[in-house]
Amino acid sequence: MTALSDTAVPSNPGWLYRAEAWLDSKGKGAWIAAMVLGFIFFWPIGLAFLAYMIWSKRMFSKSCSHRKSWHSHMNAMKPSGNSAFDSYKADTLARLEREQQEFESFLRRLREAKDKAEFDQFMEERARENTDEAENGNHA
Repeated sequence: MTALSDTAVPSNPGWLYRAEAWLDSKGKGAWIAAMVLGFIFFWPIGLAFLAYMIWSKRMFSKSCSHRKSWHSHMNAMKPSGNSAFDSYKADTLARLEREQQEFESFLRRLREAKDKAEFDQFMEERARENTDEAENGNHA
């Protein structure tokens, strides 16, 4: 049995497989909530959920949904053995990092401009209020 056969999706998944995938996508909290609801409505269902969570190691893992995806991200960082592809991947990652830094810089400048505009508006309103008070105070 290979690693790919463990994660292969059946051609026509049944409702149990879809329910398990849905709970996995929601995380460990969804599994625990389903187990608690099972105990509330009919205790053997809750017990079955608990047994399945322990058997499938969902109960003691850090996360149900991110376990497989984390390993795939780590594999993406390894060299593929094809130097042309590895060079392309390195260039693309460098470009994406540069674009991210430029975008974060743009957002920072945008926030600073918004803060300055709000401060300038505040100062104009304050000056207008002081001018109005001075005019009203001189005429009274």
